[in-house]
Amino acid sequence: MGPRETAPGRRIWGVAGLLEAVSQSLSERFSVVVVGGEISGFTRAASGHCYFGLKDADGQAASLRCAMFRRAAALLDFAPGEGLLVELRGRVAVYEPRGELQFIVEAMRRAGAGTLYEQFLKLRARLAAEGLFDADAKRALPSHPRRIGVITSAAGAALHDVLTALARRAPQVEVVVYPSPVQGAEAPPALVRALQTANARAEVDLLLLVRGGGSLEDLWAFNDERVVRAVAASALPVVCGVGHETDVTLCDLAADLRAPTPTAAAELAAPSREALMQQLATLERGLTLRTDHRLQSLAQRLDRLALRLARPSDALARQRRMLDLLAQRAAAAPVRRVELQRQRLAHLAQRHERAGADTLRRQAARLDSLQARLQALDPQHVLARGYAWLDDGAGGAITSVAALTPGREVQAVLADGKARLKVLPSPQG
Repeated sequence: MGPRETAPGRRIWGVAGLLEAVSQSLSERFSVVVVGGEISGFTRAASGHCYFGLKDADGQAASLRCAMFRRAAALLDFAPGEGLLVELRGRVAVYEPRGELQFIVEAMRRAGAGTLYEQFLKLRARLAAEGLFDADAKRALPSHPRRIGVITSAAGAALHDVLTALARRAPQVEVVVYPSPVQGAEAPPALVRALQTANARAEVDLLLLVRGGGSLEDLWAFNDERVVRAVAASALPVVCGVGHETDVTLCDLAADLRAPTPTAAAELAAPSREALMQQLATLERGLTLRTDHRLQSLAQRLDRLALRLARPSDALARQRRMLDLLAQRAAAAPVRRVELQRQRLAHLAQRHERAGADTLRRQAARLDSLQARLQALDPQHVLARGYAWLDDGAGGAITSVAALTPGREVQAVLADGKARLKVLPSPQG
């Protein structure tokens, strides 16, 4: 919308018309220009467009908002990053929805690394060589902190984000704030003092070191060597949540845990009250079930014992039956014992009788054998076969011719009797 006349010699511009006129004037005067500087706050959108600030490398405060659309970004042969020195070719324009001056980048080439970024890389390498960022030096956070310390600016949005997150997530946790500047020349010593104060008081379980987003120079206090060493030396566990998710400071590397944002630092430091309540409810249900089961088991046992106590007559009847059985056994024991002894004696008598009969049979058989042998040796049997033997008159047998002297009388015993004989001389004699 162009200017309109409201009075003689007076024109009133509309906002859009004025911005369009300024944009046209700039385009006519600065149609194609080349500008050099250091990239700050570089981001790449999901659409592929890139947005960043460009500032002078000599540390001047001036900053130019730049936009590089996807087609131009696709032609880059390097990855733009925080602190890089670049040369941009493009045109100056006005971003009309917000009335901001911006530089539309058509081409970019690298001119070298920015001073701050070079310092960041050198310091990171030196501290890493000392072991300040080693993973084995990291400590686990307390699982259920009762009090959390927050080191940040008392007037910053980061404190509000942390307090809001803790109030929503873990209202049971107390918060102690150790205020400190987080930007500027006074920030590093103040941050070191806040860390030392928190450790000296030892009134919290862990520390949150947080601040909102910004450019590399805005976050530079968290790359200061003094602050980084204070974080690494802290006796209290430290969660560092500085800037946005893409921002990485040396304090992030030295801390026990890095959070992408201040809100995330609060969420990582304290467990959710709702989750804890659910866990407690689960434990309560389990404990109730186990207690009920135990009580039911004991109740059943009590019932059984009560039934036994309620009917003592049953116990007496069992005892009476046991006594009767024992009495029967006691009464039957002598009879049984006598019967067993009688059976044993009868068995022994049978064995004795059988043994005597066997002995008699064996003796009779032996006697028959001896009798047969005796009969075989009986001289009467020999005499019956025609033999005779000479008796010397005294009942002895004459067994040698030398005993037969002439004129001697002997007796010949034959099978059927005896005969007296007289020895005659031999005819040769």
